[in-house]
Amino acid sequence: MVFALSCLMLVIPAPGRAGTLARDLSLLAPEADGAVLARALSARDCAIARGLADEGERLAVIDYARPSTERRLWVFDLDGPRLLFAEHVAHGRGSGENRAQQFSNREGSHQSSLGLFRTGETYDGDNGYSLRLDGLEPGLNDRARERAIVMHGAAYVDPLQALRQGRLGRSFGCPAVRTAVARPLIDAIKQGQLLYADGGEGAMTSALAECRRDSVADAGAQRHPAAARP
Repeated sequence: MVFALSCLMLVIPAPGRAGTLARDLSLLAPEADGAVLARALSARDCAIARGLADEGERLAVIDYARPSTERRLWVFDLDGPRLLFAEHVAHGRGSGENRAQQFSNREGSHQSSLGLFRTGETYDGDNGYSLRLDGLEPGLNDRARERAIVMHGAAYVDPLQALRQGRLGRSFGCPAVRTAVARPLIDAIKQGQLLYADGGEGAMTSALAECRRDSVADAGAQRHPAAARP
């Protein structure tokens, strides 16, 4: 089954490579929306330019506009570039059924958050091996750590069951992935890499993706957030 092919390691040869990085990523992940990939790269570049993030090698992209029954999480190694993972990912139960339609930065909403996140430390918690996320966009996702919005594995992220029941299982807002792939995927993006979540047309807009001035409230505070306990 295609669901077993998670660590893909596809690569575009460097010699003679043409076009932009966004075009290269689209070639590596043809099922992904090219506009979403372009916004992810724009948010990354803006965050680096404004001192919110370091220039890491990895970029994870979630397209919540796609239904949960489809793969909508891609992890790229930008040094190449290479596609490392193409996976299903859960959204928050407050965000919708098969499609995520509502997003929030509010505690207790059980909704997913959008925008650019910097990955933090790993820990072993109630959901097993998990990855802290720090939202870099004030008002959009900057409460992710206090809301305990983390990446973790979950048995309810079952693509075959999703096809039978019409949707993937849902989280309390966390981008949960299959348990079988959680550890290698988390290890690929932990400790200072970037994750971008997009909600599609009509969703809240990432200021970093547009590189607006209001995308930074306090670069210093965002760059070194207080670590939360597991």
